[in-house]
Amino acid sequence: MPGGRRGPSRQQLSRSALPSLQTLVGGTCANGAVLRNRNGGPVSLPSAPVTALITPEPVRHRQIPDLPADGSLLFEALFLVYLLVALFTQYINIYKTVWWYPYNHPASCTSLNFHLIDYHLAAFIAVMLARRLVWALVSEASRAGAGSLARYLVLIAARLALLTLCGWLLCWTLVNLFRSHSVLNLLFLGYPFGVYVPLCCFHQDGRPRPLPPPTYGLVVPAGEEDEEEEDGAEAGGRPKDLVALLRESLREQWHRAPPLPSHSCPPSPALIRSEVDGLKADFNRRLKEVLFNSLSSTYYVAFLPLCFVKSTQYYDMRWSCEHLIMVWVNAFVMLTAQLLPPKYCDLLHRAAAHLGSWQKLEHGSYSNAPQHIWSDSTIWPQGVLVRHSRCLYRAVGPHNVAVPSDVSHARFYFLFHRPLRLLNVLLVMEGGLVLYQLCSLLRADKWNHTLSLALVLFCNYYVFFKLLRDRLVLGRAYSFPANYRLKAS
Repeated sequence: MPGGRRGPSRQQLSRSALPSLQTLVGGTCANGAVLRNRNGGPVSLPSAPVTALITPEPVRHRQIPDLPADGSLLFEALFLVYLLVALFTQYINIYKTVWWYPYNHPASCTSLNFHLIDYHLAAFIAVMLARRLVWALVSEASRAGAGSLARYLVLIAARLALLTLCGWLLCWTLVNLFRSHSVLNLLFLGYPFGVYVPLCCFHQDGRPRPLPPPTYGLVVPAGEEDEEEEDGAEAGGRPKDLVALLRESLREQWHRAPPLPSHSCPPSPALIRSEVDGLKADFNRRLKEVLFNSLSSTYYVAFLPLCFVKSTQYYDMRWSCEHLIMVWVNAFVMLTAQLLPPKYCDLLHRAAAHLGSWQKLEHGSYSNAPQHIWSDSTIWPQGVLVRHSRCLYRAVGPHNVAVPSDVSHARFYFLFHRPLRLLNVLLVMEGGLVLYQLCSLLRADKWNHTLSLALVLFCNYYVFFKLLRDRLVLGRAYSFPANYRLKAS
């Protein structure tokens, strides 16, 4: 009615009835918070002490059993046997003959063209493949406690004899290869290490290294504090020179693998992010080691023999390339399963559960919902909307302390918030490889194909069995409630 007294509109009533921001999210919002109304205008709210009505749920971890794993020496021995078998089958594929022809045929005497095989190259490849086992033996002998002076002298003599034998074989093969091959072919011998040095040794971030994170939740092996101080002093001043980088790389190659870090549920967001950064660096180092060793092993096993084949020698290029791919897939799975065991994957899963993640939203969405300014000292619950770097994000995990704009945090949560994701990927890769080899074995019409597939399949069965066993046991363990404790039998 014109001139009548108007009461408060419905929009004003709903706007005044909105709950305070501080009652929605627990934590301290020292930087202030804003609330969006329907017209898009910000309504500032005072920062006051918080009594949380919606708090993040505590993260509860499931207990997994201790699965048997191969020791360092046993794994290196099995890995060397697999590579030697793959090398033998590649030589069969290259130098096979038609030995079932009549005796008057010159190629019917033997199954392989042994006179065309370069034994110096085969010896060089065998020494390069055995380097991991030699290093493992030397490392185990170095860590073995010397109970008496005689035992210590025997260990020193055994190490010297082993290293001298490997060095002599390597030099002998190189000298003979230099005599019989061109320089271009000889460049293929050290190609993997020529790639490893610039990619792995000289990789720098281009910015000063930050201060080392606190060791809360990470186990630092004894004797490495001094090395970390030296690295920090070197990084704080000038970049490392060539000699220092080579010395550090050689030290990493000869030293044993660092022990698995531990997780102790850090209470503050800063400590959680610091622990995740340490785990990311450790995971990247392990993954880099897996990639280099799998590619270098495959290079020496399946590719290098093809580089030294004479131009007049015919071989099946397609089958040799298939053999190369199959060797790389199995070597990658074996090394990944060894360097990323189930305990380590569970550790990464626990850290990802504490870290959380954010989903970036489009502009204009959720305009009527409460929106908060992201704070690095707040543990955000699931579903909360925050603004960071002029973008809107929604909390994905039940416990979120990640930086919304940090892609590495989002990638870490995506990879490890499901504890069986990595194991499932390895199982699918190995299972697909075994299935493909079985189908190829059924369709094989040449004796060298049948023999090479049969030999390699025996090694793949062992790897597939271990992965399938771990998947069944861990799938059953993760299906129990979080507060359920497994009983040891």
